[in-house]
Amino acid sequence: MSVYLYRWGKFAFRRKWIVIAAWIIALFVIGGVGGSLAKPFQDSFTMPDLPSERATKILDEHFPGASAGFDQNAVNGTYVIAASNGEKLTDPSNAAALQAFVTKLGELNIIDKTTPLMNPVDITKKIGERAGIDCLASDRSNPAFAANCSSAPLNVLNKEHPDTVATMQVKYTIPKYADLTAADREAAYKVGDDARAAGLQVELIGSITQDPGGSSGASEMIGIAVALVVMVIAFGAIVAAFVPILTALVGVGTAISVIMFGTHWLTVPTFTPILASMIGLALSIDYAMFIVSRYKHELAVSNSPEEAAGTAVGTAGSAVIFAGLTVIIALAGLTFVKVSFLTSMGIFGAVSAAMAVLVAVTLMPALMGAFGRFLFKPKLPLVAQHDPEDDTSVTNGQRFARLIGKAPALTLGISVVLLGLLAAPAVNLQLGLPGGDSMPQNTTIRKAYDLQTAGFGEGSNGTLMVAVDLSKTPENQRTEALDALRDKLAHYPGMDYLTVAQHSQDGQAAMFMGVPHSGPNNKETKDLVKDARNAESDLKAQYGMEYGITGTTAIFADVSQALLVKIIPYLAIVAGAAFILLLLVFRSILVPLTAALGFLLSMAATFGATVLIFQDGKFGLVEPHPLVSFLPIMLIGLVFGLAMDYQVFLVTRMREEYVHGKSAKEAMISGYHHGARVVTSAAIIMISVFSAFMLEDNVVAKSMGFAMAAGVFFDAFIVRMILIPSLLALLGDSAWWIPKWLDRILPDIDVEGAKLAELKQSSAPSEDKEHATIG
Repeated sequence: MSVYLYRWGKFAFRRKWIVIAAWIIALFVIGGVGGSLAKPFQDSFTMPDLPSERATKILDEHFPGASAGFDQNAVNGTYVIAASNGEKLTDPSNAAALQAFVTKLGELNIIDKTTPLMNPVDITKKIGERAGIDCLASDRSNPAFAANCSSAPLNVLNKEHPDTVATMQVKYTIPKYADLTAADREAAYKVGDDARAAGLQVELIGSITQDPGGSSGASEMIGIAVALVVMVIAFGAIVAAFVPILTALVGVGTAISVIMFGTHWLTVPTFTPILASMIGLALSIDYAMFIVSRYKHELAVSNSPEEAAGTAVGTAGSAVIFAGLTVIIALAGLTFVKVSFLTSMGIFGAVSAAMAVLVAVTLMPALMGAFGRFLFKPKLPLVAQHDPEDDTSVTNGQRFARLIGKAPALTLGISVVLLGLLAAPAVNLQLGLPGGDSMPQNTTIRKAYDLQTAGFGEGSNGTLMVAVDLSKTPENQRTEALDALRDKLAHYPGMDYLTVAQHSQDGQAAMFMGVPHSGPNNKETKDLVKDARNAESDLKAQYGMEYGITGTTAIFADVSQALLVKIIPYLAIVAGAAFILLLLVFRSILVPLTAALGFLLSMAATFGATVLIFQDGKFGLVEPHPLVSFLPIMLIGLVFGLAMDYQVFLVTRMREEYVHGKSAKEAMISGYHHGARVVTSAAIIMISVFSAFMLEDNVVAKSMGFAMAAGVFFDAFIVRMILIPSLLALLGDSAWWIPKWLDRILPDIDVEGAKLAELKQSSAPSEDKEHATIG
């Protein structure tokens, strides 16, 4: 591999303008095609074989159209209207404003006019008339009141502030979410402006409000700015620091264009472009910096800049390819989880990682040739004075490695204890999916959620739909069976109230709503769903009835549980594949094994820190919420790949020194001396890029950015730079042991560039002897 990359590096350096022009043309072509075919991003949390699908099947069979509200592709919306403090919606002035709003809403061209819209107050009256109850009466002590009026869209059951909040669920004519436009979203919200001017608060929640736009761009700019400063310090020159930024912009731009292209055929989650930006920026900059660092050294010892570029790509480029492969394997491995939205994010995340590798090994040598002798000018005084590639200089990395070598058992123990303490909060990990409560407080979605919570209770934001199949229940027992089910559910402590059952036209099914006390992501609500489902066996044995539970709450609980049980199999698949890859790179059994075990410690510490900040709300940095369900798997995939990057960057130099005759401890120190600066710089860049995403309004971006930044910090600075070197020093020669039979059958991929050295030595007489200087 090193020989092929060496030859490509020289070609790209020599034919720089052709390579650069080819990349520019490719970027514009891919970007143009992707932009022309792009469709809106869309979140879909549906998964195959979820327990909630049983209820959907019953609804589809006996209540056609009733399950449409749970269709992730449908455009839906619920208006939440509230009167001013101390007033009611039934007051004459508010009632008139509410009716005017309903009339204006009905005239909106995106509203389905098949069924005329009705005022929530009028609907509440009709519900009471059908049951023979006055749902607007001041005396609500009648026991039948709660049972019959609980489905009213006016908060008649609120004892402290009744008749102050109402909801209106509306149907839109927009066929599917992919057809939703910004103008539609704006019209749906602005239709309430007159009502707001009249003193009502009108907010909107549902898929109609969801903006498929990605990152604001501020986080990327912060990450790039920090990366630029880090590279200026690492290289001691300004121009060289800008080159990795150029490759990063090209890599990210190409990856995002491919993602846009993919939206034409696939349902791509809204978080995908944010994730691609995170991966693309961080990896592109890291890989480019790794190659430029090697190029800087090769300029001082090679016969020409072209030769230096070829050698840098042949050696550092080989490590970049294998480091990138670990990231790609980890992300592509998400397809084995068999969850549609994770599959999409994994595939396109792998695309972003592949682009980062591609631009590093193809575009970077061309840019080296384009900047020529100006690449490392002007040199900055007092910055990067000691070259880590110079064995005669003493760097801070070398000093720290010697400290580890003197007391490896102590440094190992300290790092393990520290990571263990950080991991402790992870035992309380709770998972959920982002809802209205996770949105910023200034958004209409969050305001609608809070209004509905105040008026109807937190559980009203995630009601349970109970669909009952009575086809196997004797007709004379169906009413009794249904009553037994409702009584059973009503006695659970987590249930707030149940609506009156609605029977199907064929009489073989029924459905009703259950409103929990707590919100969709609360543990109490998930326990309620579990208990309600567990009660089916007894009722089925007694009456022959079957039922399913669906709705936002049930679906959230199902998805969270399904993802939770897939973490271990996914980790095994990814770790196994990476172990084989690292076995090829290091030709050792214990080095890949310790690399994987160290990752488990860094992951545990990352989960603990993320739970502490985001779930428990410590330090008041964010509102406490359960961690998004797909965060653990995504975090494992991303950080595992990055962790193996640092393992490859740092430990390959240690192996190179060991193979060349140094003792295990001296090889560790020397390899640390060569690789510590680039790993430190790469980790700081990663952390800055990921941390900047905490500035996004999207709570998923915030938590994912923090978790990945924390994961990189713990893995790079504690595991890779303390724990692993300590283990290598303690294990000695046994760290590099491999059975002879295995060594014989493993392919020689030549990451260290031994074949490249042989090639250069054999062709030395014909090379240009002009010696290059850094200037």
